[in-house]
Amino acid sequence: MDEEEDEGNEEVENEIIELKDDSIQGFFGHQDSVYAIDMNPINEDIIVSGGGDDKSFLWRCDTGEQLSELSGHTDSVTSALFSKDGQYVASGGMDGKVRVWKVENGEIILTLEGPDEIVWLDWHPKGNILLAGANDSNIWMWQVPSGNCMSVFSGHSSSVTTGQFTPDGKKIVSGSEDTSLIVWDPKTANSILRISGEDARFHKEGITCLAVNKESTLVLSGSTDASAKLVNLTNGSILGSLENHTESIETVGFSNVLPLAATGSVDCKLNIWDVTTMRLRQTCNHDDAIIKLQWHNDSPLLTTCSADRTVRVWDGRTGNCEKIFHGHQDTILGFTISKDGKKIATAGDDHVCLVFKY
Repeated sequence: MDEEEDEGNEEVENEIIELKDDSIQGFFGHQDSVYAIDMNPINEDIIVSGGGDDKSFLWRCDTGEQLSELSGHTDSVTSALFSKDGQYVASGGMDGKVRVWKVENGEIILTLEGPDEIVWLDWHPKGNILLAGANDSNIWMWQVPSGNCMSVFSGHSSSVTTGQFTPDGKKIVSGSEDTSLIVWDPKTANSILRISGEDARFHKEGITCLAVNKESTLVLSGSTDASAKLVNLTNGSILGSLENHTESIETVGFSNVLPLAATGSVDCKLNIWDVTTMRLRQTCNHDDAIIKLQWHNDSPLLTTCSADRTVRVWDGRTGNCEKIFHGHQDTILGFTISKDGKKIATAGDDHVCLVFKY
């Protein structure tokens, strides 16, 4: 009887130990948390990932094979991003350096210095111009491959937590811990527009994330104050406040095909909003904080990752969860998806990158 009981207990224990893994491939070269991941826009089998081990790697998501080790940072890599033509890859680190490599052979071509800790990077949508937001309140812009510093944008008074070129490439939008949202002219480095918490209708706390719609007419900002603000990029008017979260909003995004926007928060909620009426359409739930969301290119679907160790695909029209991917054993810190939305590569706090097929 005792032996049977023991066998039964063993079975139960084995069931608990067995981890669900839906991934089709993985990359296991990192020795620390993976903070950044991106997919090459021209060859979607090539991935870059960067992490707390001060390294980035180029690897293939179809085979898991390592192509290049991109070393040289002396602190964590916080951002890693391919240029829009897929020829270059840049990494930004907490050491204040930005390093740029050729993708085809992993050859280092530039080490750019000047900023404090690098918080984010962005490439110009139409040319090899690289933007970096830093902890020292400045944004830097360089030409690649020459490495010429084109401009330093000064106007925030605290860490530049988020920023990007607008999709048409004509403006830069940035948000800071100091509650300010600034729209810049890349040619003159002058600010065209500045909104901050001094305006009672705007964020009371630091901005964590922002997104610009594909027409480059609207910006949506998320904040630790649990609100998202919709701003007209043309005239600077605050169109509305999206309020239904109870904790910091960590990620925001616009749909390319429907007048919808989404906000994801530490409160585990993914909210989907109608941009025209600013009404809440759907509320979807993870089991822990939502870290990142991204709408699929030409479809009403969006993907999210969470501290609950899952990646989920949602239908923005219905709020229905179409798919849940398991495989990570710790918080998923980021992901990148293919243009058709069928392939997702993730970056985990468990030191691992995984590839999922939708």
